Amino acid sequence: MAQHLSNWLYDPELSYHDNLKHGPFGGFDKLPKYQNTGMPKYDFFGTKVYSPFGIAAGPLPAAKFVGSALGRGFDIVTFKTVRSNTYPCLPGPNVFSLELSKLDPSKTDVPIKTRDGFDFPMSLANSFGIPSFKPSIWQPEIRKSFEMLNQGQALLVAFQGTLSPGSRQKFINDHVKGIGLLSQTGAKVIEINLSCPNEGHSNLLCFDIETSKTIVQKVHKAYPDIKLIVKITYFNDDEHLKLFVKEVGPYVVGITAINTVGANIVNESGAQAFSGSESRSKAGVSGLAVKHLAIDMVKRLKIHRRELNLKFKIIGVGGVQTAQDFHDHRNAGADFVMGLTGVMWNPNLAAEIKASL
Repeated sequence: MAQHLSNWLYDPELSYHDNLKHGPFGGFDKLPKYQNTGMPKYDFFGTKVYSPFGIAAGPLPAAKFVGSALGRGFDIVTFKTVRSNTYPCLPGPNVFSLELSKLDPSKTDVPIKTRDGFDFPMSLANSFGIPSFKPSIWQPEIRKSFEMLNQGQALLVAFQGTLSPGSRQKFINDHVKGIGLLSQTGAKVIEINLSCPNEGHSNLLCFDIETSKTIVQKVHKAYPDIKLIVKITYFNDDEHLKLFVKEVGPYVVGITAINTVGANIVNESGAQAFSGSESRSKAGVSGLAVKHLAIDMVKRLKIHRRELNLKFKIIGVGGVQTAQDFHDHRNAGADFVMGLTGVMWNPNLAAEIKASL
């Protein structure tokens, strides 16, 4: 079933900057606001919300997007991931639809073809590079977003460290600096992205357990009142995942799984789909193609949490395009569930999920 792009929160056929300038679009901007009833009962790290469903980091780059999402009944919303300084967006187009229904995590080097159109249920590939404005721009936008919250609503903010060539310590320090800048906005719950597949690095940060642990330790020491969440990708090796949970789990209140999964994306003729350097041959896959991986990670995180006697919450992300997808995550053990691909095209997804609770 094709979805008219005028109904999308974020239009994948427009550039990042045009979305920021002209969005949000369609139903997100024009439909009557969703009206919550009763009292919120789900505890999202200290804030009572009406449902355990929200929007993952990505499609809410400004306060106007946050306000629109809150008005459509999405009670947990994540402001788009920011950095400690300005960082450019990679050249467009930044989003493609894929001819793929199920990604094999052991075969991410096998070319995956793009396709025309955006149909439901969908799989997408994206390559933005996690752009960011300077803090003097994003800090006021986040403060404004906090002011938009009503009863039963929560705002999560997210941070991406910027790697300095040849300097592990500068990279660690950048996280401490960035979390400090976010804390100045009034943020009390912050997600650190350890899993971006679009940075041009073959070894994601979450796979480097020693550095991941050092980052969360340093941040926790500098800002003991901040509640930290870490976002990770799919782990093929379960013992590796268990070690990550053992080393990082004691310092965080939540683990988000999963981020998009990096894979080799080509166009219909077999050439690299995303223009630019060879580092863009791999891009992040989301949507239907990664739902089974996200569910698998939720199940494994739940087992490791119990075996290691830890208390972090599990935030399931990946392939949530219907109310049933939400319940599949919850049944697997997710304390909270967030959507991204499904959220982008369906302004009523939160309302549909609330009706199913």
